[in-house]
Amino acid sequence: MSYSSFARYYDSLTHNVNYPERAGYICDLLKKLNHNAGLTLDLACGTGSLTIELAKRGIDVYGIDGSESMLSVAQQKAADNGLQLLFLCQQMQNIDLYGTVDTVVCALDSINHVINENDVQKTFERVSLFLNQGGYFIFDINTLYKHKYVLGNHTFVYDTDDVYCVWQNNFESKSNRVGITLDFFGREGNAYFRSSEHFYERAYDTDLIVSMLSKAGLETVGLFDDLSFEEPNDKTERIIVVAKKG
Repeated sequence: MSYSSFARYYDSLTHNVNYPERAGYICDLLKKLNHNAGLTLDLACGTGSLTIELAKRGIDVYGIDGSESMLSVAQQKAADNGLQLLFLCQQMQNIDLYGTVDTVVCALDSINHVINENDVQKTFERVSLFLNQGGYFIFDINTLYKHKYVLGNHTFVYDTDDVYCVWQNNFESKSNRVGITLDFFGREGNAYFRSSEHFYERAYDTDLIVSMLSKAGLETVGLFDDLSFEEPNDKTERIIVVAKKG
């Protein structure tokens, strides 16, 4: 999935995501774990907003994403912030790094975008392969509750300065997937030009996630409600998963 149209408008449509807060939470979590971030990989980094915020906090970080279009935006944003960051175009289940890393982060339900269970397992195995002993893999997943009751079969409309977007969801109960269709109407002068994206997100049971991590040699050491250190509950929309190698 190239997300070529989505990349153009992604930052405008996700302006409500507080990336400084999320980067600060990750730093606080690392302190709680008594873990020095060291060399850090931002997996499925998208347009690089979190990568940049982590770099601003002194973390030696680089990003990987499967979309060239997303990475093109990320590279320009890094340059605009006076940062020289490395971005690589790789699918997360096939990452092939130059060496090992101390920390891997993967934010904003990127794992949910991998709808094949075998590919999730491969992703965990590749992360484990390139993670140093004692290193941490920190990621988040959207819950079934969010897929069923928040995204569900709902339609959302966004009207920003540069795009009018209609976001339509279709929840599939048998597979715990949400089919997402985005129709973009981008403003160029007095005219609108339409483009579209369609993709799926799949909700995974946490027991399954923990089991797959274990098979990859990663021990789950924490499950938290989003941006907190509280345990998830039955209405949690996003769960932070913390896994350790060794």
